[in-house]
Amino acid sequence: MRIAVLVPAPDYPEPWRWAYDLEAEALTRAGASVEPIAWTETNELKGFDLILPLVAWGYHLDYQRWLDLLNHAELEHLPLINPPALLRWNSDKAYLAELGDEGVPTVPTIAVEAASDADLDEARRRFMTEWLVIKPQVSASAFGAHRLGPGDDLPWESRRKPMIIQPLIEEIGRTGEFSLMLFGGEYSHAVVKRPRAGDFRVQPYHGGETRPCAYPPDGAIELAKAALAVAPALATYARVDIIPDDEGKLRIMELELIEPALFLDHAADDGMAFTRSILSHLKTATA
Repeated sequence: MRIAVLVPAPDYPEPWRWAYDLEAEALTRAGASVEPIAWTETNELKGFDLILPLVAWGYHLDYQRWLDLLNHAELEHLPLINPPALLRWNSDKAYLAELGDEGVPTVPTIAVEAASDADLDEARRRFMTEWLVIKPQVSASAFGAHRLGPGDDLPWESRRKPMIIQPLIEEIGRTGEFSLMLFGGEYSHAVVKRPRAGDFRVQPYHGGETRPCAYPPDGAIELAKAALAVAPALATYARVDIIPDDEGKLRIMELELIEPALFLDHAADDGMAFTRSILSHLKTATA
């Protein structure tokens, strides 16, 4: 079987092989032939049994092209998983407000289409805090994210842009962010990510660190499953990022259903649940 894993465009500046290699090796051990294909090369996607956008990093930098790819996959019935409808839904962080509306404990989120200082005033009033985090509705890896304190205005690059506004959760600096990996809706393993002192971003290139997590906090698996149940389709693979708020309540930070690092090196089964989920999808699709 031939599997394409979508990877960054050739000019993408961040290293990505560390994530691709783990996932490709797990699939290869299961008998697949795996090829990295830049997600920008849509003309090279025919002839594969499955197409996985697992490392399609940078899609947020050329969003219309990304949407065109999803539309193309639907039109040509390409075997893309997760499916295009789910990827499209997850591409815009406004889904976080939808989760909250559905009663899923989520970091409180206001989605605005043309951000202004008035939106910050409304968020501070609604969240009852002077400390906020803003980020583009379409973003990844803390791209365009800002922490705003008392009296801070909206950064110029965020003005009149689609943004989400959230309260700053200070507990992330102490406890960190728990990332739960689920395959076919079932829990596999977890890691905990912590920012460097004084920061709120957990990504390694912002100084954050990732550590093994033998088991996530009580209730985290149930919360992850509840959040995924709101999504428009079943996620063959998912990473659910969860944090405790400043009162200790677990909340969804992100659903990563497009191109998440899955930290298979921390999976007790060496990624077997991951490959089993992928290959069972293949059997279903070809039945």
